[in-house]
Amino acid sequence: MVPVFRRLAGLVLATCALGTSLDTRAEGTDAQRTRFRQAYATATQQGGDAWRAQATGLENYSIYPYIEAAALEHDLRTLDSARVDDYLRRNPGMIPAADLRRDFLGELARRKDWPSFTAMYQPGLGDSLTCFNLQAKLSRGEKLVFDTDLADLWRKASLPNSCDPVISAAHDQGLLTPDRLWSRIDIAADAGKGGTIASLAPWLAPADVPSAQHLAQALNDPAGALRDAATWPDTPRERKAITLALQRTARKQSTVADSAWAQLGSRFAFTEQQRGAVENAIALFHATDFDETALDRLAALSPAAQTDATREWRVRVALARQEWTAALSALDALAPSQKADGEWRYFRAVVLTHLGRQSDAASAFRSVSQEATYFGFLAADKVNAAYAICPSTPATDETREAALLAEPAMDRAFELYAVGLQKLARREWTAGLNGRDAETQRLAADLAFRKGWYDRAVFTLSSGDALRIYEQRFPLARQDGVVEQASQAGIEAPWAYAIIRAESAWMSDARSGADARGLMQLLPGTAATVAKKNGLGWGGGESLYEPGTNIVLGTRYLSEMAQRFNGAPWLASAAYNAGPYKVDQWVDARGTLDPELFVASIPFKETREYVARVMAFAVIYDWRLNGNALPISSRMTRIGTPYTLPTAGAVRKQVTCPAPAVAKPAPQTAPAVMEAAPAAASSAPAAAEPQH
Repeated sequence: MVPVFRRLAGLVLATCALGTSLDTRAEGTDAQRTRFRQAYATATQQGGDAWRAQATGLENYSIYPYIEAAALEHDLRTLDSARVDDYLRRNPGMIPAADLRRDFLGELARRKDWPSFTAMYQPGLGDSLTCFNLQAKLSRGEKLVFDTDLADLWRKASLPNSCDPVISAAHDQGLLTPDRLWSRIDIAADAGKGGTIASLAPWLAPADVPSAQHLAQALNDPAGALRDAATWPDTPRERKAITLALQRTARKQSTVADSAWAQLGSRFAFTEQQRGAVENAIALFHATDFDETALDRLAALSPAAQTDATREWRVRVALARQEWTAALSALDALAPSQKADGEWRYFRAVVLTHLGRQSDAASAFRSVSQEATYFGFLAADKVNAAYAICPSTPATDETREAALLAEPAMDRAFELYAVGLQKLARREWTAGLNGRDAETQRLAADLAFRKGWYDRAVFTLSSGDALRIYEQRFPLARQDGVVEQASQAGIEAPWAYAIIRAESAWMSDARSGADARGLMQLLPGTAATVAKKNGLGWGGGESLYEPGTNIVLGTRYLSEMAQRFNGAPWLASAAYNAGPYKVDQWVDARGTLDPELFVASIPFKETREYVARVMAFAVIYDWRLNGNALPISSRMTRIGTPYTLPTAGAVRKQVTCPAPAVAKPAPQTAPAVMEAAPAAASSAPAAAEPQH
């Protein structure tokens, strides 16, 4: 909790700068918030009771329990159960109480104080504590019962370390029958958890151990498994292991997988489903490598071996090769849901243009141009149409607003945000709005927006008619100096805003798994280098959570990417996401393509959709800043052609809202280029992508 506080002051200043005050009954006063910050800092840094003097008078302040919880968390190793029980009794149902219970149970387990653990334990606190509870049961000399104690855990592909003694005890009790062992091994194999398989294999009958080890090897060392597979027996489990190894190898070495499949495909009696899975993987990853054989491989896949991913990549490869007849055939082969997607409707129009079917192409472009998306804006440029942006404003209801702000969870959420504890604030927000109707959620989002808590509006207004609430979804935080810093960095403000919106959705405390931080998601090392190059002050990684610092450094880094790629915002956006060296590789391979085709050929789904999002967001921010927008095509210059910043007299696009009789509802998949898609939706190979 100490690192959280170190950036507390900066976050508080940021929240004040980002929004305006909204007088309500439920709001804390400035004096309360100041005293809270002081007391919370003492609690997180010192524990004990020193914070109490600073918190005098805050006892009725809605987030007061967070101070005491912070002190107790600091003192976790020395606490006794009575103090924790007392806190839990006084703060039932609160998030800090749930956290304290969970953390103290972990401490009791560390102490092996099983009686105290059992007295405090509640079900549903996660697999780790569930297994500690079973360890407590074992400590009392009780036997495990598989159906009630282990059945749910056994269906998990992997489990925390606290479960190891429990699983060992279950084995010693004779509960892990061969059928149960193989059941979990199969679950782990399907989930790609070779470590789980390796840990269970020794408990199988000696004759079965090699098969389990082959499955584990297929996941942990697929290349080695394929080298050894020629000596394996032709059994169902060996065939499954080889299938997994081939699929994994294809992801990184499609030609190696090809050779192994040529050797093993006829030696083993693979099922039709297994053959389809292997052929699918090999064809798909040849496609993402843009291998010369990729298009033929994808077209030749049997119907059973095809998936949305292979059908999509058949189109991408044909477009990259500019084989228009093949591209039209690939578009015709898409699944119905894919054909409805704005991307493929747009590229159908592109293909029809190249095939000389101008009238059909124009009609298709006009249809797509009715959507406020990347492809909608591109289509509008093709037919010289205005951009179809139909803004709406959420209705206000002061009575309902006051009632919502007075709800305990929402009051705590807004107060935690006001004092700079954004992560905790988001948790209270989620708890307070869980299961609420759409209108209540919109009301809360609008309140958050007016208080400067922009990310809540962005994430809440993310579907249906709420997508038209542009003011809240695309906030203009001028107080952060985006316009000024973009100008000083030599880049366009709409583009800088778009990067912020795509990177963090205005979460100033955002932090990625790769340690990219703040609004523009900068790595500390990158930020330090940028600061040195530009003669700027550098206060260390924690300073990246300060919006002003982050934007100064982020706009300079964005400018570096632009300069590297002839100023082109779309290519610089790709480099900002995937890293400049990766973009260099793509340019070397396919740099003669038109920009729209180049983007469609980017192998990384994340980067491909990122570029589309940023370019669409730049149009929307341009419109928000200027009342109209530069054509999206003007920012997508051909590779090698210098991009020139627009002048005051640059021709701009009109923005209109089509009449209802003309407008066509966007397909459900259209927002995929406007908001980040779930990782599970990825149709391209996962790849370790650089962070900036």
